[in-house]
Amino acid sequence: MFQFSDKAKRFSWILIGIGLIALVFNFVSFGGAHGEEATHATEAHSDHGATPDAQAGDQAGHDAHAAQAGHGSPEAHGEAGHAVEGHGDEGHHASFAHNKPWSRLLVATFFFVAIALGALFFLAIQYAAQAGWSVVVLRIMEAMASFLPIPLAVMLLLIVLGVVNVHHIWHWMAPGISDPSNPHYDAIIAGKTPYLNAPFFIGRAVIYAIGWILAARWLRSASLKADAGTAEDGTRIWKKARQVSAGFLVFFAVTSSTMAWDWIMSIDTHWFSTLFGWYTFAGMFVSAVTVITMIAIYLKMNGYLPELNQNHLHDLGKFMFAFSIFWTYLWFSQYMLIWYANIPEEVTYYMVRFREYKAPMLTFLVLNFLAPLLVLMSRDSKRNMYFVMVAGTIILLGHFLDHFVMIMPGSVGTEWSFGLIDLGLVALYAGVFIQVVFRQLAKAPLVPAHHPMLTESKLHHI
Repeated sequence: MFQFSDKAKRFSWILIGIGLIALVFNFVSFGGAHGEEATHATEAHSDHGATPDAQAGDQAGHDAHAAQAGHGSPEAHGEAGHAVEGHGDEGHHASFAHNKPWSRLLVATFFFVAIALGALFFLAIQYAAQAGWSVVVLRIMEAMASFLPIPLAVMLLLIVLGVVNVHHIWHWMAPGISDPSNPHYDAIIAGKTPYLNAPFFIGRAVIYAIGWILAARWLRSASLKADAGTAEDGTRIWKKARQVSAGFLVFFAVTSSTMAWDWIMSIDTHWFSTLFGWYTFAGMFVSAVTVITMIAIYLKMNGYLPELNQNHLHDLGKFMFAFSIFWTYLWFSQYMLIWYANIPEEVTYYMVRFREYKAPMLTFLVLNFLAPLLVLMSRDSKRNMYFVMVAGTIILLGHFLDHFVMIMPGSVGTEWSFGLIDLGLVALYAGVFIQVVFRQLAKAPLVPAHHPMLTESKLHHI
């Protein structure tokens, strides 16, 4: 049985303490400006657009011929339509500076929702695919999925606070934005109100949360119930888990995409991408597999999980490597198609990111593609726990920056920074994550006793 050591507990509490300080400072540091900025936030919508990228879209539309002349790259578009930046500097970007503490919290929250939800997806895949190799790490996936209610609760809170105009991360929620008689009216956003409206938005979020949490709890309780029974009970419960997992995967296939559209893509309300759901899923999945692998290595290094061998580690490393390449493929596909089409309302998404967020954007491209490619390509590196831990740390940092660049441009514009507060919020979630996951691991044997494919997993060899 795994024991949640005092050292690990102290470390998690230190992370939580650091995170709480960062959380308090995150909001206190903006306390003085919040009221004034919030007052002007809605007024900024009268500038014919609710978001920085929306305004850029309008300007890009006015300068379409100039943009066509700079057909090469986002930088070229930015130079051809340099008035975009000035347009925002009239006060619009500053008017959303009050979103900064909320946007920081959203980045960290969504990142940990993705990790827990990705683990739940991977768990369901093991049952639906009748996989045998992964039995020795199933309990890690179950424990990670049990963390899901915590970031989801914060996510729902952020949504409700957006609806009541405490913040303006989702600019389409601004009062009057869809009312033709209001001076803040935005025709593009008004056309999306059948989908982007507060009751439906909250309702979808609640449905997501209920479906995901119920699936996580059922699979966890079924696994523990199988341990308490006989081998025949284990086989019967495993067959039932296959059916439940298959149903959940259908639910996940829809909700993982609509969740990405709702919580991330709708921040840049004028823009859309048909690849965005897949792109978000790829980042979610590789982050989750990376954390699963790092926890498994931690357990192995501390004398637990003797059943885990280099072949299991190799398979987990292959998932980390493969989905890092898959994520890169989707990023490039989305970027290349938008760049090549050169449509003003699409290119503005990358214009603001290449102009104002070039450093974090180029950094996460290197961390999420080149680093896994160089570190994890060989067979031997995937079987080396230290190499995998280094690669995992790089991948997690890269995908956190990816989420940062997805969220910040549309919610705070040029008023961004990246520093100790952002890392402190990650530390807060990481500390709570360790507390929840390690306590779950300590409640039951690390390996399911009556799983019908346990022997296959123990003898796994590639």
